[in-house]
Amino acid sequence: MARIRVGIGGWVFPPWRGVFYPPGLAQARELEHASRRVTAIEINGTFYGAQKPESFRRWHDATPEDFAFSVKAPRFATHRRDLADAGASVDRFLGGGVLELRDKLGPILWQFPPTTRFDESGFAAFLALLPQAIDCRALRHVVEVRHPSFTDARFIDLLRRHRVAAALVDSDRHPMLADVTADFVYARLRRTVASEPAGYPPAALDAWAERFRLWSAGSEPGDLPHRHPESASVAARDCFVYFISGAKERAPAAAEALLRRLSS
Repeated sequence: MARIRVGIGGWVFPPWRGVFYPPGLAQARELEHASRRVTAIEINGTFYGAQKPESFRRWHDATPEDFAFSVKAPRFATHRRDLADAGASVDRFLGGGVLELRDKLGPILWQFPPTTRFDESGFAAFLALLPQAIDCRALRHVVEVRHPSFTDARFIDLLRRHRVAAALVDSDRHPMLADVTADFVYARLRRTVASEPAGYPPAALDAWAERFRLWSAGSEPGDLPHRHPESASVAARDCFVYFISGAKERAPAAAEALLRRLSS
């Protein structure tokens, strides 16, 4: 069955202490606490450097059975002029311990800098480097792009051929890519504001909850821009939703508020 998972980026953030985290909670137990309040976490530290296999094992063991981690792939693979040469970085990352998350490994996020423009052949070469499975373990991949040249139907076609999702980013600094290109939807919601107790206004959270219900059921919301004239084939889809950046201190409240709406 398709599932909608909602979470936050990372779990170590001092302003959450005494608010999201109870006063006096040991830092070593923050992941344990967060993973029982939200249903997924995006690991961002992997973007900047390698993590030890034992760290992934520890994170797996600290979280509930049905929890999921998305993992941000290293910038060494995506922040380069020739994407076709990223194979060694991709292989090093995938062989460096991330599979120790086992059944809790969700999508792997490949984030590109705002200077990267859409080049069909170069991007096709990069996507061909992403394995669909390793040792019989299926992998899910999602790319986040920031240059407006990616609002191109050819980009959507390319992602669909490789069964890779396009990150839907709610931000003025990103092109909105709402076309479904894989068997899951991946959203990064970046408009939390400090003046809203739940990060987003109630009406905005209501709207996002309805969109995720539609995607999960195999339909598509009609109020977001599409870059391709054809919709994806109808199928139930898992959804991964993360409240990232913006007023980060509000991210946990936003995630919990969206979870309440989805459970009602």
